[in-house]
Amino acid sequence: MIIANNYEVLNTIQNSVYPSMTRPLMTSSDQYSASSVNKIELPNRLRLSFANFTHHPCEGFSVAPPLVDPKRTGPRPCAVCYVSVDQAFALMPLQPSPSPVLKNLSYVFEDSITANLSNQGSVFGGHPSLEQRNKSFDISESMTVHCGFVRGKKPGQGSGFDINDDDLLEMEQCRELVVASAIFGNYDMIQHPRNSSEFSKANACFYMFVDEETEAYVKNSSSLYRNNKVGLWRLVVVRNLPYEDPRRTGKIPKLLLHRLFPNVRFSVWIDAKLKLIVDPYLLLERFLWRKNATFAISRHYKRFDVFEEAEANKAAGKYDNASIDYQIEFYRNEGLTHYTPAKLPITSDVPEGCVIIREHIPITNLFTCLWFNEVDRFTSRDQISFSTVRDKIRARVGWMPQMFLDCERRNFVVQAYHRELLEQMIASGWKPPSVASEPSRKLRPGSRKAPPSKKPSMKRKRGKKSSSRRRLPKPITGMTDVTLGA
Repeated sequence: MIIANNYEVLNTIQNSVYPSMTRPLMTSSDQYSASSVNKIELPNRLRLSFANFTHHPCEGFSVAPPLVDPKRTGPRPCAVCYVSVDQAFALMPLQPSPSPVLKNLSYVFEDSITANLSNQGSVFGGHPSLEQRNKSFDISESMTVHCGFVRGKKPGQGSGFDINDDDLLEMEQCRELVVASAIFGNYDMIQHPRNSSEFSKANACFYMFVDEETEAYVKNSSSLYRNNKVGLWRLVVVRNLPYEDPRRTGKIPKLLLHRLFPNVRFSVWIDAKLKLIVDPYLLLERFLWRKNATFAISRHYKRFDVFEEAEANKAAGKYDNASIDYQIEFYRNEGLTHYTPAKLPITSDVPEGCVIIREHIPITNLFTCLWFNEVDRFTSRDQISFSTVRDKIRARVGWMPQMFLDCERRNFVVQAYHRELLEQMIASGWKPPSVASEPSRKLRPGSRKAPPSKKPSMKRKRGKKSSSRRRLPKPITGMTDVTLGA
């Protein structure tokens, strides 16, 4: 990670006081107007833009290839240039980004739904017919589409994926930025964000959605658990899960955060297997505001073609082969082709969907609604359906998500052991080092590897050969959880 601070900045940035932000409450539908609705009231906020800088702090920075480490193969992180937190805040757009064509987005609500076996999908998704699915891609100024939560009073109340009223009220109070993740089926360990600024801790919301099984485990195993909070994370227990498959259930908060947080302006989704190690406001500036983008996701580190992704999913047993084949054949009949450079400026058809950074405006909300509908209709493997939804929307309004390099993603998240593997390691006698066992060491710019600590030299005894046994990778010093490079 590189923080660009060796340049001249207006003194007013450094001396500015950051007020709390307020934003008008939203209705159940997205009412959007760049001129009159959804304005942010910032009476004392410093009004700056990139024009206030003689040059952008990271101007001229280019992504260098990841450092070569002969001891470690596979994908690696690369350097990313970030501004400081106060500069990121000063550069935050004061008004929502324009939403092409679509201005008002509402959602299908039905009091009672009778399962139509001729239609695919679920009761939670409303069993949209194929005709309704196709019509949802005909983008107009005002639209009503299926987007989960078709039953109940509102998302989280009698809709499936039910949430306590007190939690729902707290979620509605979240205004500017939400950082969200989820664990269902007690599969992952909670990963605590690192390097979050005091400003982010005070202004951003951190929400972790869990089921009752995961909540019970966290209560009994984490010394940090206090009043439904674990560190920065506020735990929200979800009941009446609409799917038996935890992976498919996890797509609800991943893709439908705008339904769960109707008053939030920006969101950062992080899969539970990942630990966030960069302040979330820096991610918004780097991947949205600097690029004039409203939706950012990394592309897959290795695969760019949906057909190859489908075969890889089948080989890894990610889903039953017949369902994957059916979905791919359906998309092929709709016009899906192999990825080639002829598709540029599209750089990939396959995302690494574990991180999503986005602004909540009607077009991005529509994109994730329709993406979720594909996950509800076909397999839960969202990498397979991503490009189909993107291409259909792009063909009509010219909008598409921004895709960044996978090595850039690996700069701000690291991957952790999942719970079962970690428990097996500990049971076998391996113990993670405690935080207090070694002094903290600062990371070098652009690197996650800490400089070696000074230790007295020790000569190896003669005749003693190094063990050929495979050793478990050591976690980064100073982290409270066990992590691996993502």
